[in-house]
Amino acid sequence: MSEKVFVVGVGMTKFERPGRPVAHDVGWDYPDMVREAGTAALADAGISIDQVEAGVASYVYGDSCSGQRAIYELGETGMPIYNVNNNCSSGSTALMLGRQLIEGGLAEIVLAVGFERMQPGSIKEHWADRAQPLARHSAAIHQRYPSQGAPVALEQFGNAGREHMERYGTTPEHFAMVAVKNHRHSVNNERAQFRDEYSLEEVLAATPVFPPLTKLQCSPTSDGGAAVVLMGERAARRLGLERRAVRIAAQAMVTDLPSSFDGRSAIASVGADMTARAAAQVYEQSGFGPEDVDVIELHDCFATNEIISYEGLGLCEVGKGGQLIAAGATTYGGQWVVNPSGGLISKGHPLGATGLAQCAELTWQLRDEAGPRQVVGARRGLQHNIGIGGAAVVTMYESPSLSNDRDSEGAS
Repeated sequence: MSEKVFVVGVGMTKFERPGRPVAHDVGWDYPDMVREAGTAALADAGISIDQVEAGVASYVYGDSCSGQRAIYELGETGMPIYNVNNNCSSGSTALMLGRQLIEGGLAEIVLAVGFERMQPGSIKEHWADRAQPLARHSAAIHQRYPSQGAPVALEQFGNAGREHMERYGTTPEHFAMVAVKNHRHSVNNERAQFRDEYSLEEVLAATPVFPPLTKLQCSPTSDGGAAVVLMGERAARRLGLERRAVRIAAQAMVTDLPSSFDGRSAIASVGADMTARAAAQVYEQSGFGPEDVDVIELHDCFATNEIISYEGLGLCEVGKGGQLIAAGATTYGGQWVVNPSGGLISKGHPLGATGLAQCAELTWQLRDEAGPRQVVGARRGLQHNIGIGGAAVVTMYESPSLSNDRDSEGAS
């Protein structure tokens, strides 16, 4: 039987606009981000870098061995360091690899770090002399919606929203409600890139970028870092961390399926079917369903994707995501609180750090340490992180009290 794995330490920087001068450091670069986030995560776990047996570093834009350069800011210990890149799901991929190292008995304590230093403006393809990783996805979408020459991600998720409107009667107001909610949530997150609240009318009247999306419904490019310390059960007990250890109850990654490329659905091409399969695997592994979850951090790179992801995660029937947001089911006072951090739309989206920042937020929520954005009584959290190209990672977490209750029942 594989060892249980726990999150015992988390840390993250404030997410910033690319190139923006920051008060706490001049010339803030990715090693500085990891020094800040990693130091906080180690302190949160109450350990030193010398106790860490392996490191996993996630980033999308960077040279080879950037993970080593970043983690060396915390100390040079000779431990193995793995560099991973799975587009926007890189952070949760690092988390998953760290968990697997512990479950496989290769390490007891693993540090996962994620970082990104991005260029301002829309994301662009960087290599013109080789096959583009997203070319097949775009070609599939363009079978249904001819290209308008917009940035790749914007066109992909915008067209997925258009399809949702055509198939299910979803309205621009439904997508705008997602942005209203997440911007409102971000007001209470001191680490968020944007912390302004907007009305529905203001979101709809913002600069149009690709129908049905306006600027306030899109995640920004961002700089920032996040870090997570993972431990096996034996190490967590040996170090007396049971009361702060958030259990990873289940986790699954799914990559593209034939439906991503058959040209029938832009919604499938942006990962809806990957999300649904990964979520189903997590619910089967854990024995819990969406009705057992209290708080969710999901991949709202665009407001359209939050509604699509409601359906993939099983929060509602396919086609009913617009009705779910309109009913207030995904904010405080509803059935779930989705993206209490402000989500990618407001918190920011430094690609390599995003998945680990989601983990950090859920850890704070399940420890009752989230301050003014705390979801009262949160006991289980669900994380959804997706990268086109592609990989969807879904993770179920349990609060320390719930994990300890389970352990006590098992021992009796």
